[in-house]
Amino acid sequence: MARGGVEPPTFRFSVGRSYQLSYLAVGAPAFCASEGYQGVSWGGETVPSPSPMPTCGGRAAENNRGMADANSLYDLSFTDNHGEQVALSDFSGKPVLIVNTASKCGFTPQYDGLQKLHEQYGDQGLVVLGFPCDQFMHQEPGDDGQIEEFCTVNHGVTFPLSTKIAVNGSKTHPVFAFLKARAGGLLGSGVKWNFTKFLVAPDGRTVTRYAPKTVPEDLRADIEVLLPASEK
Repeated sequence: MARGGVEPPTFRFSVGRSYQLSYLAVGAPAFCASEGYQGVSWGGETVPSPSPMPTCGGRAAENNRGMADANSLYDLSFTDNHGEQVALSDFSGKPVLIVNTASKCGFTPQYDGLQKLHEQYGDQGLVVLGFPCDQFMHQEPGDDGQIEEFCTVNHGVTFPLSTKIAVNGSKTHPVFAFLKARAGGLLGSGVKWNFTKFLVAPDGRTVTRYAPKTVPEDLRADIEVLLPASEK
């Protein structure tokens, strides 16, 4: 179920001999080019991008197919930014908000809103998890320690962060393979930008997806529905 649609971005880019533009989900594009492109405009600001870009193909989807077979989020795990393995079964019966994050994105201030949700609803059962990712315009270039320092110093983040992961392609983390399979975007399941949000119900199977521009504060009503009645 997709929530929080976004306006299509405008693009200004130049390529070599050939290119392909493919939409993966609501709100942002994925580019594949034989010789790369120079930049893309997001929200009116042209952002330079490295060239060449990788060529698209069907192999990534095939490789990820098996990763989406988990019956529940609680069947999976992740490595936190201190190298410790975290079993998501530890959060069984709780609503879990999972977000792919970045430190140098126009949406980075949403860390503040995520922290507020963590503070407001954490004691009532909500789990907020940040998964840093560097797949979108190289907007998360730091290592795990640098990311943690940035989040703590600039946004007061105290909710758990994973080690840096991939959300698309052949190296997609199993958590995001599961989320995309359960809540695809309108035009495809792939994550298309930083701060895409997935709210997993306490059953571990029902997933609601929100676009990057949907601010964390707008999730409050949906979160409250999922909290135990005695905690509301």
